[in-house]
Amino acid sequence: MISHIIDLLPDCVDKVILAVNYKKEQIEDYFKENDHGKKIIVNDEPKPLGTGGAIKFAEKHIKDRFLVLNSDVICSLNLDEMISFHERNNAVTTISLWPVENVSEFGVVDVNKQGHITGFVEKPKPEDAPSNLINAGAYCLEKTVFDYIPTGRLVSMEKEIFPKIIKDTNRFYGYEFKGYWMDIGRISSYLYVNKFLLDKKKKENCIADNLQLKGKIHKTSIGKNVSIGKNTKLESCIIYDNAEINDNATIFNSVIGEKSIIQDNSELKDVVIGDEEIIVKNSKIENKTIWNKPVPEGYPKKQIGNAIKK
Repeated sequence: MISHIIDLLPDCVDKVILAVNYKKEQIEDYFKENDHGKKIIVNDEPKPLGTGGAIKFAEKHIKDRFLVLNSDVICSLNLDEMISFHERNNAVTTISLWPVENVSEFGVVDVNKQGHITGFVEKPKPEDAPSNLINAGAYCLEKTVFDYIPTGRLVSMEKEIFPKIIKDTNRFYGYEFKGYWMDIGRISSYLYVNKFLLDKKKKENCIADNLQLKGKIHKTSIGKNVSIGKNTKLESCIIYDNAEINDNATIFNSVIGEKSIIQDNSELKDVVIGDEEIIVKNSKIENKTIWNKPVPEGYPKKQIGNAIKK
């Protein structure tokens, strides 16, 4: 995900700062081995500090205008066009905007036709919503934004920082874009995005090396060294490396973890199987997560983002 986003960055971006905590060494090793034509800085956060805290923690590496992008979003946003919009309006802050059907589930922006934002309304009733546009998680910011962010603590950009910038500068804008926008932070959306991208690229499946296939697969992504037995059927699934799926299994809309074994005659629907799990023969499982291994050391206890409940 991170490398795909870097490849989509405009030519004017010459430096990429990655706010990392969990699995820092894995990310560092990856970028030592893979050159993306830009300077990569892996900025190790002592603890997760939300989007605002991560931005402030990166301040020492930033000398001018900069972008903030979430690595768990797939979208059609054209960053060159967003930067041009920011420049034309002499903005201090420009955020990407995406239309939604159910405004009551999101923080909605109060914005005029020119893109000038005057405020945010959290989860309004449809009749009270100032628009149907939400913050889509990509920001273009002037360096003066650092002056608004406190150091060393959890900070919500939407709730703490953006209202102050709006009040003080009156130069806060939103750039609405068309196409697609998907947050893949949930398993359901992760599976949906997998199918969406296969359709978009007109691919039946996405298959890594050394697949041993004796069954049938459709709209499925499969990692390395996977075996799929006779008469087994997979539909809209994601299968990680070294998984083993035996004969006569049926799996729909599910994620199968690394080195897991699904034994004969199993039926799985809307299921998440963790790494190295064994699903015994004749199992019938629906809408469950099977994860019996200990949580990995250092794994964040909770996800921290812009929306922080008090």
